[in-house]
Amino acid sequence: MVAIVSTVAYLGLEARSVEVQVSLAPGLPNFVVVGLADKAVAESRERVRAAIAAIGLSLPPKRITVNLSPADLPKEGSHYDLPIAMALLAAMGVADAETLGDYVIVGELGLDGRVAPSPGVLLAALHAAAEGKALICPAAQGAEAAWAGSAGVVPAVDLLGLLNHLNGLQLLSPPEPGMAVAQGGGPDLNQVKGQETAKRALEIAAAGGHNLLMVGPPGAGKSLMAACLPGILPPLDSGEALEVSMVASVAGTLEGGRMTRVRPFRSPHHSASMAALVGGGLKARPGEVSMAHLGVLFLDELPEFQRAVLDSLRQPLETGTVSIARANAHLTYPARVQLVAAMNPCRCGHLGDPALACSRAPRCAADYQAKVSGPLLDRIDLHVEVQPVTAADLILPPPVEGSAEVGARVAAARAIQQRRYADNPARTNAEADGDILTDHAKPDDAGRDLLAKAAAAMRLSARGYTRVLRVARTIADLAGSETVGRVHVAEALSYRRQAPRA
Repeated sequence: MVAIVSTVAYLGLEARSVEVQVSLAPGLPNFVVVGLADKAVAESRERVRAAIAAIGLSLPPKRITVNLSPADLPKEGSHYDLPIAMALLAAMGVADAETLGDYVIVGELGLDGRVAPSPGVLLAALHAAAEGKALICPAAQGAEAAWAGSAGVVPAVDLLGLLNHLNGLQLLSPPEPGMAVAQGGGPDLNQVKGQETAKRALEIAAAGGHNLLMVGPPGAGKSLMAACLPGILPPLDSGEALEVSMVASVAGTLEGGRMTRVRPFRSPHHSASMAALVGGGLKARPGEVSMAHLGVLFLDELPEFQRAVLDSLRQPLETGTVSIARANAHLTYPARVQLVAAMNPCRCGHLGDPALACSRAPRCAADYQAKVSGPLLDRIDLHVEVQPVTAADLILPPPVEGSAEVGARVAAARAIQQRRYADNPARTNAEADGDILTDHAKPDDAGRDLLAKAAAAMRLSARGYTRVLRVARTIADLAGSETVGRVHVAEALSYRRQAPRA
């Protein structure tokens, strides 16, 4: 007898249909799993055998063959345990095979029959909804699956409870969608003393979604200001929250089914590998740049990262996606991030201070900053020098404006952009390009004349020219101006990359 149930295989943020086919045939007792399965899937036969024994059943003394179709699609992960067990129980006549045909099944099995969480349940739920089927998933992830609006979600606590539910002996209550988390909990901008220029650049970056680089001595507050950025960004809308949660679901970090409205903030250590930053590894998992999708990727001590690792960010920063090509997989993850980087001006960190600078200044500054490639720096819209904080600054009272006041101006500027780009793929000024940018960021005559002269004097690349226009458009939005004027262009130009000081 052959029994068939449906499950999924994950390829990036895509769930592909997989049939679990189980055959019981006469012959020497054996249990084999075929269909391009990885180590975790091959080991599922032992977990399935123990889980079925835990509910008082034993496998028939026959040749058991499990085929995962299509056979040429790589199968990875422990979520195949439950569909294999249910297909095997259907072949044994314990479960109804026709009833199981209405479900997509995912979940890992414990040796005692419990159904444990597995990554990617939200993607499986979206796939089941698109196929017009219900979903059987671990109870711990029922709230996560309920966000997909599937025809039905069955949260299985253990194998026996699931069988009783399918046989009508014990009904499992459908889960409610997990509550959306709205609180930020990060530092407030009123904790930053002084640094008015840097805070202005931070506000512009937040308003337009621009990349930002802060250069300054140790202890000047660069990391603190970067940590304040999520607190002034507008919350994710429902569509964006679903995108972020899909990445978190694949990575297995979506806890309790709680979707978040707070933009991600990722801060990897400078020892991170290329696979950790852009994704990859044995199973081509999403990297930090994808985990920060629609949020902030903060790279502290920028020149301390390996140069090849930093240069791997060039394509994701330009396209908003990252493609991972491996011998057995070619995956694409979203990576629409706002890059915020911080660095010291030189290795000792005190360039420009005669009392503290090392003996190699200013040569050490050129060597240190040369660790970051020019093409990567060209993709950063705002470059700002952060001045050292003095004792006199620290004894000053807290600033009048905090994250709430700045966040209100950022939200107003983002609302303008939302209306402006309602019929376009761009979401913020930082994403505007081509005719969209030409139509909405065209400077007036005085601004155009200044930009033309500055582009020649500063030798701006085509990318640099475009990014100046984007920043100028954001500055105009913050000022409530319909047109981009000379003053907006002048401020945007002041944030372009400057050569190291001699």
